[in-house]
Amino acid sequence: MKKKGNVLRFVSAFVCLLVAAAASMAQTPAPAPKPKRINRAIELLEAGQPIYYTGSHSGTAGTFDQGKQDAQTWADYISYDMEAAPYDIAGLKAYMEGLAAGGPTRTGHRTPAVIVNLPVRGTDEATIRANAWMVEQVLATGVHGILLCHATTAGAVRALVEAVRYPNRMEGVGQNGLQEGRRGAHGGSTAAKIWGIPPREYEQKADVWPLNPDGEILLGVKIEDKYGLANAEEIVKVPGIAFGEGGPGDMTLSLGLKYGDERLNPVENKIFATAKEQHLYWLGIGESWSGGRNEAGIEVGIKNGLMIGYDEKTAAIGRKITNRPQPY
Repeated sequence: MKKKGNVLRFVSAFVCLLVAAAASMAQTPAPAPKPKRINRAIELLEAGQPIYYTGSHSGTAGTFDQGKQDAQTWADYISYDMEAAPYDIAGLKAYMEGLAAGGPTRTGHRTPAVIVNLPVRGTDEATIRANAWMVEQVLATGVHGILLCHATTAGAVRALVEAVRYPNRMEGVGQNGLQEGRRGAHGGSTAAKIWGIPPREYEQKADVWPLNPDGEILLGVKIEDKYGLANAEEIVKVPGIAFGEGGPGDMTLSLGLKYGDERLNPVENKIFATAKEQHLYWLGIGESWSGGRNEAGIEVGIKNGLMIGYDEKTAAIGRKITNRPQPY
């Protein structure tokens, strides 16, 4: 009986140890994901995954507290509007600092990627040259990309690429008239703090992707009026541009159509086809002209090569379709 009691006590102790070990494992947090890049959006596009954004033309609240809250966004990147919303560089700076304070993100990145819509329009080269100070100030806050609205001429787009790049980054220089970068050194140190890297490392990484495969900045164009439409083939050939969108709202006005006019669909599809030839990543997943904002329409959009979508519902459906690995 004594031997049997010892066996029972041993088994009981062993079971307790197993339970304790299981409880300990359950309480141990999963290891944090290790980002491959600073810019989460680029990381996903490199992996062949569509990306999804949040943001609106009412403007992202430019405050530290809002940034801290948005650090845990569901989105792959944040569209920060200063085209229709006020150009408030102090607010953008506070917002970026809040993102850094509220991080890391659910995917382990220091901040979500942030792409700013500039207020200056891409009407011509001279306009962009005269307003390059906007590019300098926006980049100094530590954002990860810029979208040029009303991109109208290839000259304007080239001037944007040159304004973003440092002079010592030579990939693509000489192609399609692209000159060396014109960005100044000042501002890089403040941006480097947001990225969490030394200033000299920032200078190497703060270049346009995919022209520079190691770059961490995304540049986009918005072709949204009849003038840009006429020059679309040349605009999308400018080296350094990675993504874009058609801007159906403004295009509707520019063409003198009514909202919902089906004649807009072939126009948007033509712009997309032109951009696709140059391997640009394009917005439209879930839009009416790509099949509809439902699972079937989103699947059609992805199958056709659209790579950028908007809103959490679209993202949830799209990520499931492309078997996006977690954490999202």
